[in-house]
Amino acid sequence: MEALIKAINQFRDDRNWRQAHNEKDIALSISLEAAELLENFQWLSSEEAIRENIDNIKDEISDVMIYTLILSSDLGLDVTEIIQNKMIKNGKKYPVEKCRE
Repeated sequence: MEALIKAINQFRDDRNWRQAHNEKDIALSISLEAAELLENFQWLSSEEAIRENIDNIKDEISDVMIYTLILSSDLGLDVTEIIQNKMIKNGKKYPVEKCRE
């Protein structure tokens, strides 16, 4: 994960984009890219959307992930750690025994 984040930041720095990347605008970009991902499914069944739009779906997932990793990096967050912590919270909120009833 660290190497991927480093490569993303290098790509951004090579183009001098960091100056335009503040936390608010990156968060907005995550939302916009997620909406673009949703567009691939609009008015289609999941199966149709995947069959017809898989390349676009891959691109939009990548955009969401790239912006999310940029924001995490800019905030000094360890992505692995915060995901693991969230999984622990989710495990307490949604214990297996209650989900299988």
